[in-house]
Amino acid sequence: MESMVAHLGKIFKSKGLTLAVAESCTGGLLGGAVTSAAGASSYFRGGVIAYDNDIKRDILGVQAADLEGHGAVSGPVVHGMASGAAKLFSADCGVSVSGIAGPGGGTDEKPVGLVFIGIYYQGKAQSRSFTFKGDRSDIRSQSVRAAIEFLIDVVK
Repeated sequence: MESMVAHLGKIFKSKGLTLAVAESCTGGLLGGAVTSAAGASSYFRGGVIAYDNDIKRDILGVQAADLEGHGAVSGPVVHGMASGAAKLFSADCGVSVSGIAGPGGGTDEKPVGLVFIGIYYQGKAQSRSFTFKGDRSDIRSQSVRAAIEFLIDVVK
């Protein structure tokens, strides 16, 4: 993880980009991972832990229709979270995570381990979905790793 975060920092610094995060199921782990590397202050602007849907809607600007129609764990919601974080923090790029870390809360349609990661960059939002295995801690850690890998893929 350490080398991946250092690589992320090099990319952001070399391109002169800034980053903001919006997290739900990771509860601050993503922002913590990004800021674990020395020099993160040169590109990391801040983040929001948007655990409650009201925060997703009222602070990040996620559309109520997306929350109601798709649920918090969905592509449209992480798009809104990522773009909302970028706008809120005046960052070039926003990354978001929303998922079901368990052990409860899963359904047949959205099982425990389902995580959506969104990235807003250059005026466009995109997302990927993952189904991770393991306990709550494993799912949250895998989500952070996947978010950083996705971010590197998009920005490099």
